[in-house]
Amino acid sequence: MYTYDSRIRYSETDTDLQLTIEALINYFQDASTFQTQDAGAGWHYLHEQGLAWVLAYWQIDIRRLPALYERVRIGTVPYALKGFSGLRNYCMDALDEDGRETGERLAVANSFWALMDMKDMVPARISEEHASHYALEEKLEMEYRDRKIRLPKEEGVQGVPVTVHSHHLDSNGHVNNGQYVAIAMEALAESGDEIASHFTREHGAKVKRLRAEYKKQAHLGDVLLPFFFEQGEEENGTRVLIVDLRLSGESCCVVEISA
Repeated sequence: MYTYDSRIRYSETDTDLQLTIEALINYFQDASTFQTQDAGAGWHYLHEQGLAWVLAYWQIDIRRLPALYERVRIGTVPYALKGFSGLRNYCMDALDEDGRETGERLAVANSFWALMDMKDMVPARISEEHASHYALEEKLEMEYRDRKIRLPKEEGVQGVPVTVHSHHLDSNGHVNNGQYVAIAMEALAESGDEIASHFTREHGAKVKRLRAEYKKQAHLGDVLLPFFFEQGEEENGTRVLIVDLRLSGESCCVVEISA
C-alpha cells in the first residue's frame, strides 16, 4: 500500500473543527496522484499522451472524521486494471502524536476510474506500458456497494441553480470530483428543507457513507440544477438522501448521502 502522513489543518475543517468531506476526498485524490507520480505515470506523463484518469464512481465509508491537529495516514491500493478501467481503494488511519498507528481506521473508500482520450473524450484502452506502472494488491476490507445509484421514480424537489466558477475546476478544465460533492452539500444547506439539515456540509461528521456517480462533465459557466430525493430510513436508523445534479436536463453527477 502506498501511504503518506499528514496533520489536519484549520483550512480543512468545518465549523465544528472536524475534517470536511471535501477535504477527505482531496486527501484520497492526492494519495493516488502521489503514487502515480512516484511510479513514473503522473499527470505530465499522461498529459503528453493526451490521456487522463477520470473518476466515474466513489464509495466512501466514514467511521469518524478527524479533528483539527490530529495526525493521520492516508493510503491507496490499486487492485484491478481491465480494458479502459481501473479500480482503487483508499483509507485514512489515525496516528498518535509520535506518528505511530493507533489501529483506528477513520475512513475507507472504493473508486472506479476510466482512462480517457482527452482530445476525443472517449475511453482509451490501458496498454501494457501503462499497466506496468501499477503494482496491484488485494482490495481492502469494506462493504462494496453497486456503483450505479438508482433514482426513485417520483420527481425530486428542485433546489437552487449553481453556476460553475473557476474555483470548481481542475487541471482538465472540468469540475473536480470533490467539488461536485461540495456543490451537492452546499445545495442541501441552501435548500431550506427540514430534512436537509441532517445532511449539510457543516454537519459532515454525521455522514456515514457517501457515494457519487459521475455521468457528465461540467465546465466553466455551466449551470447545475440540483434535485433532492429522500430514500427514507434504513434498518440501522441511517437516513439516505440523493442529490441529482443536472446539466441541461441530464444527470451530471448523482450524490448519495447516508447519515
